[in-house]
Amino acid sequence: MTMQNFIFTERIEPEKRLVGERVKDFSEIYESFSPSEASSQSDRCIQCGDPFCLNKCPLHNYIPQWLKSIAEKDLSFAFSLSNEPSPFPEVMGRVCPHDVLCEGDCSLNDGHGAITIGAIETHINEEAFKQGLRPYFGGITTDKRVAIIGSGPAGLSAATYLLRAGIAVDMYERADKAGGLLTYGIPNFKLDKKIIDRRVEFLLQAGLTLHLNAEVGKTISFDEVTQNSDAVFIGIGATKAKKAGIEKENTPHVVEAMQFLNDVQKRLFKLPHEESLSVKEKRVVVIGGGDTAMDCLRSAIREGARSVTCLYRRDAANMPGSKKEYKNAVEEGANFEFYAAPKAIVTNEKGQLKGVEYLKTRLTTPDGNGRQRIEEIKGSNQKIEADMVILALGFNPEVPSFLAQNGIQTNEWGGIIIDENYQTTTAGIYSGGDCYRGADLVVRAALDGREAARAIIKQLLGA
Repeated sequence: MTMQNFIFTERIEPEKRLVGERVKDFSEIYESFSPSEASSQSDRCIQCGDPFCLNKCPLHNYIPQWLKSIAEKDLSFAFSLSNEPSPFPEVMGRVCPHDVLCEGDCSLNDGHGAITIGAIETHINEEAFKQGLRPYFGGITTDKRVAIIGSGPAGLSAATYLLRAGIAVDMYERADKAGGLLTYGIPNFKLDKKIIDRRVEFLLQAGLTLHLNAEVGKTISFDEVTQNSDAVFIGIGATKAKKAGIEKENTPHVVEAMQFLNDVQKRLFKLPHEESLSVKEKRVVVIGGGDTAMDCLRSAIREGARSVTCLYRRDAANMPGSKKEYKNAVEEGANFEFYAAPKAIVTNEKGQLKGVEYLKTRLTTPDGNGRQRIEEIKGSNQKIEADMVILALGFNPEVPSFLAQNGIQTNEWGGIIIDENYQTTTAGIYSGGDCYRGADLVVRAALDGREAARAIIKQLLGA
């Protein structure tokens, strides 16, 4: 590597399917890099002495090292490096907000364009799988057994590292498929479900025992889960939707984002779903500005909505989600009404949904921290017609009764309290992910699962 190839080679993004084609289905919109593209893009890396990309990655992935390996066309080593600190790098390559994490801190960002880290991470793993490479598991080599409640990113991550240590794992999932948010929360056009199925299959082959349709505290008791376990990890996510707090928000056809996304995914799986949640030929309004709101907008477009509009209180620059996802939503035909604060659901005399009333807003002068507050403009009332309103305002953890019944304490907003070793207030029971943090990034849930697993391994094996 010359470490100066960024001068001669421009940053390129993976090719996207044409808009007119991609909005007709739920297939992933990005094409994979070819081996030559991945190699030349990796060769742009200047191999910083203090790599900001690695430091900005919550998992501290070995980014410069696997970039160097791919530049040198050593796929096997790159695959090993990629899978060491990350439980499912081909997922992270697709769903991480690279623009605000690793790529956002790339030294080449100013003037030359960051290394296309996410796309290269995806390429490494997909190409390796094509060539028959697999993540290594040595089999169950201990007499220890850990129960994991929840099969989302945190649970799958914890299972990966426990199984690598030779510890048997029982995983309990209330849904009919494993993956949690990865399966039922992130649309197929961002993350094909075959990718999750493949990782789950690796874990099953490594010795995972997966219990589906098993909701702890309902279909199976917490005592039953723990009686044959040496430790427990709780990774139940955060699925309790936040309300808008506006008038008549309980009107029929005002639905929660995850309710809508779950139903779309069930239809794609050809499972029973709610016809009342169909948006075909409907005017859809999504309230919220994060990645979940973008997922709802883009899913509604593919489901045949007549029109799709996002209401957001600030402007595009202040949206909390990935800029890439906003750009994709715009390309695909989503409308955006910025500086709009919803105040009430509009209904007719029969109580049927007719639209959303909102006030226009403006942003104040930045304060000492650079933050601009929102001011509502009096008398600026406006209305947008709607047949379906989707609330995408974030999530709080659910608090199942088995937590308090077993001395597992939560904070004021329902998050499970853990110590520096990811242990809850009850010895031997660990937790992490969104049920501890609140709704957050997949990569941080994966980090929690990994670190909790390491703490459990140390407790059980002294290693």
